[in-house]
Amino acid sequence: MIIEQLSKQPEKEKKRVRLTVAYDGTNYHGWQIQPNGASVQETLMKALSTFLRREIEVVGAGRTDAGVHARLMVAHFDFDTELDGEVVTDKLNRLLPPDIAVYGVRRVKPEAHARFDATSRTYKYYIHTRKDPFRRGYSWRIFQPLDFERMNEAAQTLFDYTDFTSFSKLHTDVKTNNCRIMLARWEQTGDGEWVFTIRADRFLRNMVRAVVGTLVEVGRGKLTVDGFRRVIEEKNRCSAGTSVPGHALYLTDVSYPDDLFL
Repeated sequence: MIIEQLSKQPEKEKKRVRLTVAYDGTNYHGWQIQPNGASVQETLMKALSTFLRREIEVVGAGRTDAGVHARLMVAHFDFDTELDGEVVTDKLNRLLPPDIAVYGVRRVKPEAHARFDATSRTYKYYIHTRKDPFRRGYSWRIFQPLDFERMNEAAQTLFDYTDFTSFSKLHTDVKTNNCRIMLARWEQTGDGEWVFTIRADRFLRNMVRAVVGTLVEVGRGKLTVDGFRRVIEEKNRCSAGTSVPGHALYLTDVSYPDDLFL
């Protein structure tokens, strides 16, 4: 009788919690759990599981490639009791290695989803044209002069398209290669230092690095603006430029509707 009554008791409602995280991706094989390498997701899950004393699954807003950094990554997990955000933030930062930081912990609606509810994601890619020992692990050094005005002209053509198959990694399991570009521009940030900022509702695997690599071909004079347009229209990864190194790429922002928060 007691067992029957216990079985009828409703399960505790799961509380969804949002994490805001930053990491230096140098020592990781990307965000997503990998069978043969360290990942940011796995490291974060281990820290949470250690602190909360149960297995915790973490879902991220996306997945960054090996060596790619994040100034802001959003993730969520479920727990059955109320958590003090400041305490969780402090404890996780004590457990995590120095190259991963938790900036905030906040309750969200039970149906909120870090990946599917994101309305935009922003990436930045950094390059420098002079030797700088302090930037070598976090910016890509370019040895040839680039025509950034022409590269910006080519970048503006991205707004005319939605199908970016040419910039997608081959043999991925996505249902569509359509993305809506919201921002794409090169800006000079210092003497011989430039940053490319791109924002979209979603990105394909390896897309940003392929876009940057193809824009660099324009900057070197190997590809015209019309040629860049044709690369997109051909919907063929072999038509695009080589993917640039991952160490200079940063996920910098993920946006959500305000009504997801409690």
